Amino acid sequence: MTDHAGLVGSLRSVVVGRSRELELVVAALAADRHVLLEGPPGTGKSTLLRAVSSGLGIGFEFVEGNAELTPARLVGHFDPARVLNEGYDADVFVDGPLVTALRDGSLLYVEEINRVPEETLNVLITVMSEGEITVPRLGRVGAAPGFRLVAAMNPFDAVGTARISGAVYDRVCRVAMSYQSADDELAIVDRSLGENSLDAAFRRNVVEVTRATRTHPDLRVGSSVRGAVDFAMVAGSLASLRGAPPADPSVALDAALVALSGRVRVREGGSRTAEEIITEIWQSVFGRTEDGSGGGKASAPTRGTNSR
Repeated sequence: MTDHAGLVGSLRSVVVGRSRELELVVAALAADRHVLLEGPPGTGKSTLLRAVSSGLGIGFEFVEGNAELTPARLVGHFDPARVLNEGYDADVFVDGPLVTALRDGSLLYVEEINRVPEETLNVLITVMSEGEITVPRLGRVGAAPGFRLVAAMNPFDAVGTARISGAVYDRVCRVAMSYQSADDELAIVDRSLGENSLDAAFRRNVVEVTRATRTHPDLRVGSSVRGAVDFAMVAGSLASLRGAPPADPSVALDAALVALSGRVRVREGGSRTAEEIITEIWQSVFGRTEDGSGGGKASAPTRGTNSR
């Protein structure tokens, strides 16, 4: 019998700052329930689910949720070339991730489930309800012990997403995941950098700038902690390239623009660019330089180019 308390304890060293969510996911899976993790991008949903799967020692079938995920791609198909020679024999069927997970008793992980077409979601609803699927010309495929659906989704207002029907919510245990605390995000950056020589104060400023993008009034979407990791890593490399300290405005501001400007979304109708907003946030944390620009240039680039 799995020691779930011991499992959660061991996973805390793998998943930073998600003790409550780890407990909820492990408890739901131990109760043989399907699970849905809902939260913004970069909050560790995939990392958590992969860690739990590994800790439980069960299989993990990954499915990328998108508009091209048809029922046939999810379930599987008969090999057309072999069908011509052998007919619709079971050996001719090519298992998709759903059938593989059912046969093996694995976790079926559907990433960004709210991007999946409705007809494909209906297949998942049937499987969650019945614990089996009937494939034309193949027959019934039942779920082996251990099979569960685990899915992740971004908030509904993200581009390309759709509302999930009540039929899905009624068949899953939902765990909401918000952004981590500042200390947890700093720990993630530290872990990602490893032996990198960036000092602690600089790393904390990097995290502060990244977190500030989520509350800026001119931004509809802020950056995830991935932006902070890239900010710090690019700053270290750029400092070496330019022969200047990472905190030098000519280095730190450019690193922030490269790492964060593509991750944020400016509110509709705004007159400012993402680069201008990132520069403002950077200045509020790192401070302005004598020329008032906040960086080593007259102004921040507006098209992703480096104007000198």
